[in-house]
Amino acid sequence: MYIAMNRFKIQFGSEETFENVWKSRESRLAEVPGFVEFHLLRGAQNEDEKYTLYASHTVWSTQADFTAWTQSEHFRAAHHKAGDLEAELYRPPAVRGILRG
Repeated sequence: MYIAMNRFKIQFGSEETFENVWKSRESRLAEVPGFVEFHLLRGAQNEDEKYTLYASHTVWSTQADFTAWTQSEHFRAAHHKAGDLEAELYRPPAVRGILRG
């Protein structure tokens, strides 16, 4: 198994917009070879820097399956409106990958 994770720092007041984008987007992940599951988690708020932390993660059969997806038309279609979220993001997402045995 391979887990790909993103962390998002969302400006206070933009949480609902951010969550609605995730809920309403057209996902084709179920059609992608090796995809297992997706989760979006809302985390703690940082009062000093005024953001709410979110983490998303996808589970894949292999790292190669994840990499193939990132180079596919499915990936480009899923992310073509990512720039629309720039005003909602405190900082760009941080992507991490973890191999799981």
